[in-house]
Amino acid sequence: MVLDEFSKFHPYSGPVRGTSAAILVCGDLSLEKYENCWIQDGSAAIENILIAAAAKDLGAVWLGLFPDQGRVEGTRKLLGLPQRIIPLALIPVGYPAEKKDPSADRFDLSRIRYNHW
Repeated sequence: MVLDEFSKFHPYSGPVRGTSAAILVCGDLSLEKYENCWIQDGSAAIENILIAAAAKDLGAVWLGLFPDQGRVEGTRKLLGLPQRIIPLALIPVGYPAEKKDPSADRFDLSRIRYNHW
């Protein structure tokens, strides 16, 4: 399966193996109106995809491709993407093999700022 090929150039592609569906979010530079805004637009779309998947009790994960050139070129070659298309992320979607609790150790109150740095 084509998705299994991602493990050749993406070190965190474990969630891709065995999934039957994935969404590739890309930017098309030929349609770019404001330079590099495709990154924010694509990131917002990815977040909405993740929220929608969770609402359907599906598992999904954001596997970043851009700006890592090895991942970008690997994806281009694997999927035959033209040069003007930049793959931003791959989101494998499916039924999760396990249920993980939210990570309590990731929140750090010292990183919150109020009104000034």
